[in-house]
Amino acid sequence: MCTSALWLVCVSLLLSPSRSCFQCFVESSVSSRLCSGHILTEHNVINVDACFRKLERIFNNDKRVIEAGRVGKGYDKQLKDILDSQILPVVEEFDTKKNKDTVYEERLQTAADNFISAASKLPRVTGCFPPCGFQSSGSVYNCVTCKYDSCEFPLDCPVKDVKVMESSRSQVRCEVPFTLPDDIEVIWRFAEEVKTQQGQFKELTAGVDRLYSIPSTSLHHQGTYQCEIYSGQHSIVRLYYYLTVTPQVVVGHTELQEIFDLSLLPGGRLLPAPGGPPHSPRLPPSPLLLTVCLTSVLLLLFLSLGALYLSSLPEQISHTEHADEEEDLGIMS
Repeated sequence: MCTSALWLVCVSLLLSPSRSCFQCFVESSVSSRLCSGHILTEHNVINVDACFRKLERIFNNDKRVIEAGRVGKGYDKQLKDILDSQILPVVEEFDTKKNKDTVYEERLQTAADNFISAASKLPRVTGCFPPCGFQSSGSVYNCVTCKYDSCEFPLDCPVKDVKVMESSRSQVRCEVPFTLPDDIEVIWRFAEEVKTQQGQFKELTAGVDRLYSIPSTSLHHQGTYQCEIYSGQHSIVRLYYYLTVTPQVVVGHTELQEIFDLSLLPGGRLLPAPGGPPHSPRLPPSPLLLTVCLTSVLLLLFLSLGALYLSSLPEQISHTEHADEEEDLGIMS
């Protein structure tokens, strides 16, 4: 049975800001039994406080002990079993008996080394996948806090841009790089026109389907789609997709403009921009467009020749009249 002073030491140790796997799994009453016969060799007196400081140094302040305890989800019970297998035999051996501090040092250090060796063989986690989501499968046990440290990422993922053409089929998929529970629920929501994470979303569907499909996309489908995954009424992650819909009129105008540009350049290729890479070969213009262009060029050529011919007629008439006058003068003379 612990004395009042001994219980005070136990409580002070439990409330200490520095903790380890020892305090997480070993009860204070067990620690008291372990340290009840601790003798300082130098003074040959029992000193329980020195025993607790020894536990602090060997277990609490050893980074190897803390790192060995960083196991995956659900393996904290195995940590306790490993530590009990090392500490409880020492407690049974030392209980109600006096032992020198050198014996304590040797036995406790051996227990710590054995714990490190065994605990390090327990499964580790694969880690946390950024940038978002509550990832319970990526959490690790922390012997300092005696709790699992979750991946400290926000629930909201960045907005992803998705561009589609009008009347085409559109699909957005709610995928995450980490493992999800089996009992998930998926809710799809929509905020028309705006690109946002904080807007007023209206619910579209609720169930287990992580794929949202639009058979024929219209302009009113443009906006932000939110996919939220739940498990046991708790939100795991929220993904956002901003859908941009390009009207068919704009697409058709762009294609016609490209065809017209190609018809005016040699070889059916666009001239490269200064300092930029050459454009890839384009398809030749349509036969109808080539016929129109060729006809226009020929018509322009005929008009030019006709204008040139007409402009030369006055000069020919003047030259003929001058020749006739000279001939008449010759006859008269």
